[in-house]
Amino acid sequence: MKKINFILYLYLFLFKISYLYADEGFEAWKINFKIYAQEQGISLTTINKLIDNSKFLPNVIKYDRYQPEFYEDTKTYVSKRSSNKKIKTGNKIYNNNFEKIDLISSKYNVDKTLLLSLMGIETNFGSYLGKMDIVSSLATLSFDKRRSEFFTSELIILLKLVDKNIVEPESLFGSWAGAFGNFQFMPSTIKNYAIDYDNDGKINLKETDDSFASAANYLNKLGWTNEEPCFYKVKLKENVPHNYLNVSAKKIHSVKKVSYLKKYIQDSNFLNTHDKLNAALVTPDAEIVENPNKLSPAYVVFNNYKLVLKWNRSLRFALAVCTLKDKFKNEL
Repeated sequence: MKKINFILYLYLFLFKISYLYADEGFEAWKINFKIYAQEQGISLTTINKLIDNSKFLPNVIKYDRYQPEFYEDTKTYVSKRSSNKKIKTGNKIYNNNFEKIDLISSKYNVDKTLLLSLMGIETNFGSYLGKMDIVSSLATLSFDKRRSEFFTSELIILLKLVDKNIVEPESLFGSWAGAFGNFQFMPSTIKNYAIDYDNDGKINLKETDDSFASAANYLNKLGWTNEEPCFYKVKLKENVPHNYLNVSAKKIHSVKKVSYLKKYIQDSNFLNTHDKLNAALVTPDAEIVENPNKLSPAYVVFNNYKLVLKWNRSLRFALAVCTLKDKFKNEL
């Protein structure tokens, strides 16, 4: 842990030095980006209004490099995001909107408990939507080199959404990564899955109707199956091949039938009813905890878990979402 802290402090020191000189480069980037945006068919009115006013945000780079998914162990990460306080707040949100939520859940065949869980973890049930200017956030991350191509694409999509009057420019405040609304949709997610559920001519992801329907539509299109589990925590046997253990969310590998994986799991009889399902083994702490126990904590994860990873590609995020979801199931 001391080594991790030293690296972090060193990074923050170098971060402060390197970005003293970033503003000048960012202004040059804006000139080139405006030309590129116009080539993508975006109106000069939208480009000038949004890009001219965008600013380089050094903190966005810091947040990108130091996300909780990168340093919190699974127990800490999940317990913070599935607390009794969250359950209590989620119950209140549901009780105040149960007719709408039940109707949307039924229409898109997505558990209401999953919708509440995602909203609770993403924005604490809409109480913290983020205050960052997401045009500036996306512009900063596009200018940065780590994932420039991805964030450039997201910024172009966002400008097109504004150009087509699908989203209001005045509503573009959200997370440091450019996501906004109750469920923290990125621009590409809005483009592909967001719905004007209340038919008012706009997609408002900070309102209950559009945000819940859009999230449910997204999960439905991903292939969520209400009847299947998300994960189970397990104890692994020493004979488990280490190449079967997923330690990264980039791609879940070594997917096998549960009936096959059970020989590597202690006291596995409780999994008998899932023998025919595809599953994989996940040990999420191996890459972030110093001198980790390579076999613990461990989870057998199913297709629903993999679908949550498409929402946010973090092993611990998916575990937290499914944990909170299961807690809601016992409450609603």
